[in-house]
Amino acid sequence: MTEPGTTAGQAAELARLIRYHNERYHALDAPEISDADYDALVRELKALEARHPEVVTDDSPTQGVGAAIVGATFSSVTHRVSMTSLDNAMDAAELQAWGDRVKRGLSDTTRAAPIAASYVCELKIDGLAMSLRYEQGRLMQAATRGDGKVGEDVTANVATIAVVPKRLRAGAPEVLEVRGEVYLPIDAFERLRAAKEAENLERVAAGRKPEPVPVNPRNAGAGSLRQKDPRITAQRELAFWSYQLGEVVGGPAFASHHDTLEFLASIGFPVNPEIRALATLDEVYQYCAHWQQHRHDLPYEIDGVVVKVDDLDQRERLGFTSRAPRWAVAFKFPPEERTTILRGIQVSIGRTGRATPFAVLEPVFVGGSTVGMATLHNQDQVKRKDVRPGDTVIVRKAGDVIPEVVGPILSVRPAESEPWEFPMICPCPLRTQLVRSEGEADTRCVEPGCPFQRDQRIIYWASRGAMDIEGLGDRTVFQLSDAGLVEDPADIYTLTVEQLLSLEGFAAMSAEKLVASIAASKSQPLPRLLTALGAKGLGPSASEGISRAFGNLDAVMAASEADLATTEGVGPIIAASIKRWFSVPAHREMIDKLRAAGVEFGNVVVSRLPQVLVGKAVVVTGSLNGFTREQAEQAIKDRGGKSPGSVSAKTYAVVLGADPGAGKVTKAADLGIPTLDEGGFVALLDSGELSSASSPQ
Repeated sequence: MTEPGTTAGQAAELARLIRYHNERYHALDAPEISDADYDALVRELKALEARHPEVVTDDSPTQGVGAAIVGATFSSVTHRVSMTSLDNAMDAAELQAWGDRVKRGLSDTTRAAPIAASYVCELKIDGLAMSLRYEQGRLMQAATRGDGKVGEDVTANVATIAVVPKRLRAGAPEVLEVRGEVYLPIDAFERLRAAKEAENLERVAAGRKPEPVPVNPRNAGAGSLRQKDPRITAQRELAFWSYQLGEVVGGPAFASHHDTLEFLASIGFPVNPEIRALATLDEVYQYCAHWQQHRHDLPYEIDGVVVKVDDLDQRERLGFTSRAPRWAVAFKFPPEERTTILRGIQVSIGRTGRATPFAVLEPVFVGGSTVGMATLHNQDQVKRKDVRPGDTVIVRKAGDVIPEVVGPILSVRPAESEPWEFPMICPCPLRTQLVRSEGEADTRCVEPGCPFQRDQRIIYWASRGAMDIEGLGDRTVFQLSDAGLVEDPADIYTLTVEQLLSLEGFAAMSAEKLVASIAASKSQPLPRLLTALGAKGLGPSASEGISRAFGNLDAVMAASEADLATTEGVGPIIAASIKRWFSVPAHREMIDKLRAAGVEFGNVVVSRLPQVLVGKAVVVTGSLNGFTREQAEQAIKDRGGKSPGSVSAKTYAVVLGADPGAGKVTKAADLGIPTLDEGGFVALLDSGELSSASSPQ
């Protein structure tokens, strides 16, 4: 028996945990930890075994693939050619180390020059590995990977996937095994998740227990594929990418992996359009870096890039380890989902009184930073997700998006857990009632004197999209508020260097710099001033239209609701919100204080450029040499056009810089919208017309 606390005991415990989570993930489609947490366990065991080879056992998870079949939902299938796993590279150094191993494996002392490898890069689809077997051109069997040797027969379910060929075109091999990935597109996942959440609300209302809600496309796709009833699978909108050959009898001879992919596409299999053949490892890393940055431009989830040696003879020479090919590696992106403990749920109050629940978490590294708090959106979202203090939860942070709690892991929920109730009292010192109006999703504090709202209004006033006051961040606003120096945004214009020096952290230079920044903000253009006021719905776009239409703040205040509603970008709802805001006495008093402080009310920057883009929407994606993104968008607006962030049927043209968003490029192609390079963009700004060099997709 292995002694706990010894090296062998540590290895045995890690192996036990990995086997357990393997089964939860591969066999039961009910993981309790994120992929990143699982990878960390495997890497820890590998490192331990590397330092202490004597603790390696034949049944160690590092020596096998996937998980053994559990239960009898589907019959088992023995793979004629094993379905292996892949070793991982977590960064550029590990990718280079893999490349060096490939180079050593191909070294030939009889040659004057070393043998060089070329590569094929494929997006690592976050789905379920699948083997499709065809005989005489007919789909005979579809099987999951299982433990690499034995999988599950899911033929009836895979046959419902529209893009999977049921019969192959003439000339197909006598026997053809195609490996690939079954996945659930993101939009299909969102529809499935919304339907399940709505169903759970009905179940709870009827006094029944809610069912687990799918937390990500991978788990939802795997669960959809393993339904007992193929008719349910058919409703789930699953898709498939092919990427590898298994057993082939009577087929053509291939020299490279890239040749096999072209062959698969020629006989009707879906092959991912982003696959690239590359000559050097530097190009491979550039490909990986590009897709790490643009992973969210795709309509499906990816979690890395699979890099393969292209030459099939070189693959034969490199061979396999006990669990993975030496000729391939998975370059894994930083995790965007991790599991952690939800310590508590609190409520923050925004500038409009909106009460937003947020999760206080055991800090976890996810999406490139350490996260200790995450949004829960609103009261209904908390209820739908049924997250509770003490839960183990999945936290997601994608790029610059605010971290959010995806959902709880119900299988490890504490027995004493109780549902969290949304508070009805504002957490501010006034302890006023929180109100949810009929038909609204948000709960609000309606007390105008709420100090939390006051602080957030000042923070918003100073933000980059409003008056852009450098140095006036959250911490400083809280200090000013606690010291009784500010009651509303207008009070910041009365601040002195001496007052700031009384606050912790301020020296003469920083105090003088902040006072100068506040003074400079007095001359900000009218659109920024209107945005900074913070009327509900009055954002930068509507503020631009109002500024052009009325010319100064006094004219805006005097305008009728009907006149405001006819302004470009406003409409009746925002117009009513603006009139309500100006009708509040405290807001009128603040405007008087701003006027007395010398804040400009009529600084409208009117473009003198020809209005050649009126009525035209131009989308910019990627980086341009002669413009920053903001400058390009402003150049479009200065000529009367619009520059939305997404492509639609109303888009006039799409400007493609370096590294454009793949989703925008694809959408433009699908809709037949012309695309421009930077030269075409400059010509468009001059004339308002597409040049002959424009490329209609």
